[in-house]
Amino acid sequence: MTSFTLADVRERTYKSRDAWWTVFLVDPLAARLVVGVANRTSITPNQITFGAGVLGAGSAVCFALGGWPWLVAGALLFHLSFVLDCMDGKIARLKGNGSVFGAWVDFIFDRIRFFGCMLALLIGQWALTGEVLYLLLAPVVTFLDLLRYLNGSQVGKTRQSMRTQLRAAAEGTESAAMEDPESTETQGGPEAAAPGAAGAEEGGAPVVFVEEVLRENPGLGHDEVHARSAESGARVIDVHQGFTRRFGWYGRLRSALLRSRVRPHLFSGIEFEMFVCVVAPLTALASAAVPGADLVVPVIVFSCAALAAFEALIVYKLWLATRDFAVELDRLRKG
Repeated sequence: MTSFTLADVRERTYKSRDAWWTVFLVDPLAARLVVGVANRTSITPNQITFGAGVLGAGSAVCFALGGWPWLVAGALLFHLSFVLDCMDGKIARLKGNGSVFGAWVDFIFDRIRFFGCMLALLIGQWALTGEVLYLLLAPVVTFLDLLRYLNGSQVGKTRQSMRTQLRAAAEGTESAAMEDPESTETQGGPEAAAPGAAGAEEGGAPVVFVEEVLRENPGLGHDEVHARSAESGARVIDVHQGFTRRFGWYGRLRSALLRSRVRPHLFSGIEFEMFVCVVAPLTALASAAVPGADLVVPVIVFSCAALAAFEALIVYKLWLATRDFAVELDRLRKG
């Protein structure tokens, strides 16, 4: 029987970049639980997903009851549910027993858990206090959560399209790319975007996307990537020059964060969910100690504002990238 170690879990299941909440508050516990589950049981990823769903349902029931002890219990159950939600993917990667359908189930359970718990929290507090503000927050939270999914998908597609066109222009295959879009989309995927991948098979100079190199090598600086790529004879493509010029400090911050596996998107969907369904209800402890000190609404409002701000930053960075994209594409076409 295979005996997995904590080092195996870290090496084979940790993402190279993840949300800071996951890195610091989930992975340390989840990894140790995965070692025990993987070595001592035959529990499958889907069974773990189901267990996460059960804990999520328990969290929603606690939130619906409304009192501060129930809010604290609901917050703890929600966090434990998320820990299990992270474990199923780790078990699947570690033991190689995941499935495409399992990935779908995992995603659907995650969305049901968040919306169910969020609504139970807000409706429970409305029923307890009579404050209509709790009901008004529900559509706002729902809208922002749906917006981040739509925005993330469209931003990803736009970046993919830019990479595909830039790579085709660098390799002189633009006409083929336009005739067979499915083929070029595959070529422009994450695997093809790896530093040095393009052009290597045909003996040409490799195409290097600066953003990809920085992502895989957080210790490198922006200028250093340009210099090293130029020395190697690679065709360097950088569609984030405008953003880098405006925010020179961002590169240093990103490198520092990535060294700890923390992605620069500091308030993403995970933090949004955790602040709404863990941090906000945990503030009930403050209201228990100091009557009238209700912080649930302020925390949820902060969460909405922070998520909206980071989504706006992503769109702004994309807009700057599209401007650099036009310049880079023209440069590559002219040789």
